[in-house]
Amino acid sequence: MTSNIIPGNVIAQGMNTTVYPGEPFPLGATWKGDSVNFAIYAENAVGVDLCLFDTADGDTEPLKIRMKERDHHVWHVCVPGLKPGQLYGYRMYGPYEPENGHRFNPHKLLLDPYAKAIAGTIEWDDALFGYEVGHPDEDLSFSDVDSAPFIPKSVVVDPEFDWEGDKPPRIPYHLSVIYETHVKGFTKMHPDIPKKLRGTYAGLGHPAAIDYLKKLGVTAVELMPVHQFVNDRHLVEKGLSNYWGYNTIGFFAPDVRYSGSGVHGEQVVEFKNMVKALHKAGIEVILDVVYNHTGEGNHMGPTLSFKGIDNAAYYRLNGRHYMDYTGTGNTLNAMYPNVLRLIMDSLRYWILEMHVDGFRFDLASTLARELHEVNRLSAFFDIIHQDPVISQVKLIAEPWDIGEGGYQVGKFPPGWAEWNGKYRDCVRDYWRGADSMLGEFAERFTGSPDLYKEDYRRPTASINFITAHDGFTLNDLVSYNEKHNEANGEDNNDGESHNRSWNCGAEGPTDDKVICSLRDRQKRNLLTTLFLSQGVPMLVAGDEFGRTQNGNNNAYCQDNEISWLDWSKVDDKLLEFTRKLIHLRKDHPVFCRRRWFKGQPIKGVGVEDIAWFQPNGEEMTEENWSHDFAKSLAVFLNGRGIRSLGPKGEHILDDSFFVIFNAHYEPLTFSLPSKKWGKKWRKVLDTSEDLIEEEGDVYQTGESILVESRSIVVLMQPYSGL
Repeated sequence: MTSNIIPGNVIAQGMNTTVYPGEPFPLGATWKGDSVNFAIYAENAVGVDLCLFDTADGDTEPLKIRMKERDHHVWHVCVPGLKPGQLYGYRMYGPYEPENGHRFNPHKLLLDPYAKAIAGTIEWDDALFGYEVGHPDEDLSFSDVDSAPFIPKSVVVDPEFDWEGDKPPRIPYHLSVIYETHVKGFTKMHPDIPKKLRGTYAGLGHPAAIDYLKKLGVTAVELMPVHQFVNDRHLVEKGLSNYWGYNTIGFFAPDVRYSGSGVHGEQVVEFKNMVKALHKAGIEVILDVVYNHTGEGNHMGPTLSFKGIDNAAYYRLNGRHYMDYTGTGNTLNAMYPNVLRLIMDSLRYWILEMHVDGFRFDLASTLARELHEVNRLSAFFDIIHQDPVISQVKLIAEPWDIGEGGYQVGKFPPGWAEWNGKYRDCVRDYWRGADSMLGEFAERFTGSPDLYKEDYRRPTASINFITAHDGFTLNDLVSYNEKHNEANGEDNNDGESHNRSWNCGAEGPTDDKVICSLRDRQKRNLLTTLFLSQGVPMLVAGDEFGRTQNGNNNAYCQDNEISWLDWSKVDDKLLEFTRKLIHLRKDHPVFCRRRWFKGQPIKGVGVEDIAWFQPNGEEMTEENWSHDFAKSLAVFLNGRGIRSLGPKGEHILDDSFFVIFNAHYEPLTFSLPSKKWGKKWRKVLDTSEDLIEEEGDVYQTGESILVESRSIVVLMQPYSGL
């Protein structure tokens, strides 16, 4: 069906007003002190109405202004007298030809893609769809029902804010410890945060939250999506919600649901205050961003913003249908200049105006697709590299999508760090006792040089993680063999089935003391491996104290106690172990190297910077690495072999360590190597004893040490000797 609705010639509907031509840039709504400039990109539109509202739930706009000025496909107008807090939206005119990619429908009020704040959330109704829901021609039909009563409104904001001299912490990657968390989930049940602030940006910026993060020792919070997102209709109808938020509709707007204020636009101020508070504590803020798709779904999805503004100019299309590399129904077309500009403008806005310190890009392989193949030299990477602002912050890729050839771990260009899925899989497999793991385990422990070294990248290209928001928690990883997602309402068919988990002998909670003890040891093993590995460790909120989701490995729709951190059920022993472990890492540069191990003798010392050993105290041979049955090995880390210099050009010297890994189901006796490697060693960590201390037992060269089954022992030789 083709709609030929063309706007009339009136300047305003509802009342008379004077408007100015305005400017095409910047895009969005810009307060100029005595007026507001509006600019929106719509290449294929034939007309645009700016609609001004008095209330967020307004059914009809009291003022509608025809935007007559158009430069370079940007429609613009300047309206005097408007102030911050003004609510607005757009109606677009043009062809409704879904088969040709055009879905213009002026009956649908649209959110500004550049809105800095959005008032309210979507109220699901059939009016939100550009077609008649239930019509036999489906999306080829045309709906003339007004959607304004059911869609939130864009908000004009005042950019002024007193940052009080705020400066980014700029913590180097090799010194970083990332903490992945959720604004609401972290704070919702925290007893020391005032109730009115729980679940909000202000709650995360509260002294109680910051004090916890500081004591834990993390250097950055990686926030799950905070861009305004759509709560899926099918979830709402089932009494669920899109808790994770990977369904963006506003790439410039902090989601209003995490604001404790009822004032339109105040969420921007609240977010800035949160960042300022975290920065004062030396903690960086990294945002999980979703530029690969939007919350408008496929051809049967709603018309909320991009789809109605200029569908063909924003999405990857195949006729009336959408290319879907994300599993969400649509894919933004990062080949188009206007889409690239949107992404880059958004990134710069969050850096310059909101002071964030970096981004983790969801399904980043999607952004690298030129035509179909993933192309590491795509325009997206080119623009990132040359941008003087974006190129200077932390850029972390989730290096895969669901499309063909989408798994790109180790293949992103220099300047990028990556979630290392191979690290996660390998470490899980090693500690559950899989065969043929020693060689790969050594690669992962040393920063995955097989993935990054040949491309002139450093160990810090690897973001190491055992768990993430998607999947089992650490506690559940050692407590369940199978997923238990019944609460999601999909008959347990959703979520990953191959989790590389091991329940240690019983499925779920148990009173068996032997099993509980083994689970506790396995948690400590996994955490110790994570924080002693080269690369950048990422810890998921709650794993440090044993948080459970009761076996749910896909809690994306659980905005409740399943997902929220339960601060009344903290495993204090595990929390204290994790704190000490993080500080052990941070106190010793040997675990935080900027450059690769070379495995060569150190000049003047005659000992390698790293060496691997068998239980008998002999160095590993090529043959030893190929023993499928082997589950145990040790590694020597030379504190005098750190070749990189400090920030002032100083040589970095540290204590040396001998780390023994035993993933075997029985205890093993390890012999310490010859005097060449060290004369005396002090035990500073033992996962079988829940031990991290500086004054442990001392062992002599050649002496044997009994290492409990499935455990790690860390020995230290101080630089000054024992």
